[in-house]
Amino acid sequence: MATTETKVSGSSTVGLSWARVCKECGQQHDSQDSHLYEYQDEVDDELVCHICLQPLLKPMDTPCGHTYCFHCLSNFLKEQDFCPVDRQRLQLHQCRPSSLLVRNLLDKLTVMCPHCAECQQTMQRCELQPHLHNRCPVFRRLREEAEKRKRPSWNELKGRKGDGEGSGDAKHSATLSRNSTRDQPEPGLINPAYEEGEEDNNSLRSSLVAEATVVELIRDEPGEELGLRIVGGKDTPLGNIVIQEIVRDSIAARDGRLAPGDHILEVNDISLASVPHTRAIAVLQLPSLLRLTVMQEKGFKLRDQRSDQNQPTSTGSPGSHGPHSNATSSNNPGTVLQVTLVKSQRTEPLGIKLIRKSDESGVFILDLLAGGLAAKDGKLRNNDKVLAINGHDLRHGTPESAAQIIQASEMRVNFVVMRSAEAQEEGGSSRTSRRTPEPQYFRRRSTYMKDPPGGFSSQEKTVSLKKEPRLSLGITIAGGRDCRSRLPVYITSVQPVGCLHRDGTIKRGDVLLSINGVDLTQLTYNEAVSVLKAQTAQSQVVLRVIQTLSEESEEDAEANDDELDIAEDSRDDSLNWTPLWTRWLGLPSHMHWCRDIVLQKTNNESWGFSIVGGYEESHGQQPFFIKTIVPGTPAHFDGRLKCGDEIVAVNGATTVGMNNSSLIPMLKLQKNKVTLTVVSWPGSLV
Repeated sequence: MATTETKVSGSSTVGLSWARVCKECGQQHDSQDSHLYEYQDEVDDELVCHICLQPLLKPMDTPCGHTYCFHCLSNFLKEQDFCPVDRQRLQLHQCRPSSLLVRNLLDKLTVMCPHCAECQQTMQRCELQPHLHNRCPVFRRLREEAEKRKRPSWNELKGRKGDGEGSGDAKHSATLSRNSTRDQPEPGLINPAYEEGEEDNNSLRSSLVAEATVVELIRDEPGEELGLRIVGGKDTPLGNIVIQEIVRDSIAARDGRLAPGDHILEVNDISLASVPHTRAIAVLQLPSLLRLTVMQEKGFKLRDQRSDQNQPTSTGSPGSHGPHSNATSSNNPGTVLQVTLVKSQRTEPLGIKLIRKSDESGVFILDLLAGGLAAKDGKLRNNDKVLAINGHDLRHGTPESAAQIIQASEMRVNFVVMRSAEAQEEGGSSRTSRRTPEPQYFRRRSTYMKDPPGGFSSQEKTVSLKKEPRLSLGITIAGGRDCRSRLPVYITSVQPVGCLHRDGTIKRGDVLLSINGVDLTQLTYNEAVSVLKAQTAQSQVVLRVIQTLSEESEEDAEANDDELDIAEDSRDDSLNWTPLWTRWLGLPSHMHWCRDIVLQKTNNESWGFSIVGGYEESHGQQPFFIKTIVPGTPAHFDGRLKCGDEIVAVNGATTVGMNNSSLIPMLKLQKNKVTLTVVSWPGSLV
């Protein structure tokens, strides 16, 4: 048995700083160092790292049968190329995460809160982080003190005040001055979310808060998906690598620290600041443990704290809204409400049943138990979507995480919920899902003609075959205008037994246009399957497809060929294969489907999104893309606008041909309501 030495460095709160304290273990240590814990019992030698001689953190097994902390082993192998115990040849990529049993044993080790001078609680190691964020009085005080400190000036975060040209990422470089690659402003970046008119120059002006965070994700199996949908890259107008969506029940969703809109800056010390999309996907598909450095928007904070009581909707996080305000903003899907429940004692149940839905992410109220606190209060209703509880963002959360936050709360529980317009009209009796707009309004064929982004194009291919009527074409397809993203029908595989494989013209990822003159571009999946079966029964088949192209230098193309194979061929199952996000960018506009998103706000609010693109002399005409969505804003609460979406019109007026100085005034003139017509492609899945 190993006797672990109890550290006392965290027992005193003197000199503690919120900026320096680790948000996971509560101790002060450098970000590249391992977490520090105060273990209360002896730890079995089998659970101790042979390098640091402390209980294992993120244990990794070597092929020769030894186990080390991930950080200890990775740092050791930067200088050496052998196992520290038996000196056999070893590289990090040969190691694999330890079994679930070992990790569970480590998580159950008993530790004490590092702030034991004021908080003497003990708990399992896996419970320390929730304890710090929800129950520890010292940790709460440090956080509150940090929030009360003066925010950086508007100009520091916003960069250059004025017309907004080329200044949108100044807020990032101000926070990450250590990263020289982010100090240069990006041409064409505009931020209607942060733009202020001179008439709005009052105490309600707020500062955007963003911070860099390190998140570690571990794959149990080398090919397991993280559950991230990614957009962006240096070969696209977005430039940065941005998380578009978190897949439900995935590694990233269970971890809970990443969110849509986060910018991925580094992966395992590999910078993604100026790499093409395919290279970034290849890096994110590295096996075992990934250490992601991400930039996260934290929302707006008021400069004048007195405004908190009068204008709760101006703040940037759900938890900062005034607890007595019931209606904050009315967005197209419904109205955002704040409800505070006050318990008579800390352990009193609220009487709320929470669920998740199959067709929408997030947490919903299924039922209010008769006689319970929530039912007596009367403000919450069935089918309300829970956006936040006590300041914790649950827009992509789970009922389990919501229940943990409620259980850890004190006497007051602050809810931020979204209520659909249908539920309001029916007086809260509706238990159906939120209102669905008319299909033609929700998704329709785009009539806005424009060119693809610079560097992306497409070409049509036609194949004419004479074949036996019973002979199959040998392709599998996916997509269809009834799928979630309203994609055109595309080819997921070309089987080696079919006649199209022998011809060699048709490739995986090609989009079907027509077969024997029958248009396939506007069909659902089942309709497309029926047409293909009927037409391939003929002896003569003429198939038209479109292939998207990306212009890269030959050197980049050669370097990225293998990465593209890794990024797309790793999921070679024809039923599960999906194209990369960049494959859709070259499609001609007549194949796009668009939808209208109506955002509403008060005069003092920001729309809550930033845009990159527009006409530039150096790059020509570029489409406008959504780059950032700020928490606590109308765009965030609405939930339909995604990073990587392309804005093709504002209030029905096309954005084609516009530059920054044209679009900014158009958005600023919309004081309370704006209709954005967008085209949305699914991000690359990793």
